[in-house]
Amino acid sequence: MRGLGPRSLEQLAALGVNSAEELRAKDAIALYASIKARWPGASLNLLYALIGAQEDLDWREVARERRTALLLRLDDIGLAPR
Repeated sequence: MRGLGPRSLEQLAALGVNSAEELRAKDAIALYASIKARWPGASLNLLYALIGAQEDLDWREVARERRTALLLRLDDIGLAPR
């Protein structure tokens, strides 16, 4: 899965996501929230990478183009970085 390293893949597997198809079927924000709950040190770059992997985009492109919208969504659920 593009842009996801071994640690990210382990975290996803722990949540039952083991393939690109399973990843695409999930909401990236919800996955990020679940990972953040289990591993509080997960960075915002992981969210960008999750979306990038779902859409076959480089995570940096996701960060550049969607950062504000994603931060607003995270703020809505109480996960915006401080």
